[in-house]
Amino acid sequence: MGKKKFLGGKNSNAYIVFYSTVMVVIVAIMLAFTSLSLKDRQNANELNEKKDAIVASLGLEKGSYDEVIEAYVVNKEGQVIETAETPLQKLFDLVGSHAKGEYPVFENKATGEVVFPLTGKGLWDDIWGYVALEADLNTIKGAIFDHAGETPGLGAEIATPKFQAQFPGQTIYEEGQLVGIYVVKGGAKGAAHSVDAVTGGTKTSEGLQNMIKNCLDNYDAFLKVRQANVVTENAE
Repeated sequence: MGKKKFLGGKNSNAYIVFYSTVMVVIVAIMLAFTSLSLKDRQNANELNEKKDAIVASLGLEKGSYDEVIEAYVVNKEGQVIETAETPLQKLFDLVGSHAKGEYPVFENKATGEVVFPLTGKGLWDDIWGYVALEADLNTIKGAIFDHAGETPGLGAEIATPKFQAQFPGQTIYEEGQLVGIYVVKGGAKGAAHSVDAVTGGTKTSEGLQNMIKNCLDNYDAFLKVRQANVVTENAE
């Protein structure tokens, strides 16, 4: 009588099931390891993209973030606060950070210019961006916008240099009140705080306008304190 084969031999149903299960487990482990490795790399790449977008809004070169930027978080009252996550980490869930009353600020250490991250909704999906203000904390230095799924040639134009070039020089305050930037057809014929809307992208333009106003409202107290300090320094 021969030796009993493992699970009845290679041709048995039990052996086939066992072999298939082992292979599935091995493949799953390999995929999980690969996914984890790629996720770390993807997160690092995304972080670098955010850093580059921040300095780009200031008109600075890519890769200069670590040299020129001081980052911190403020609350609705404009006070700098300590949080569990770094300001950069908060960019991965800016909606969640805003819900907790935590608002990241990115400041050019040499000039006092500041950058605020923005998040909102376009016609089809999320839109986001960065608005940089001059040291007067009112005049826009630069703006960077992007989107998840706006219509190519229409709403997606918010991500183009041509559209974004309208923002430098615009101001967000009028007689002490934060008004943001109006994104309207024709730029309200040169009116203050106004840029030309995207042709054929009315809903995206409205979403962008709302995003700018709603997000900057979170920094209103911070901005007014800083503006007062600028006035005091200039008077001395």
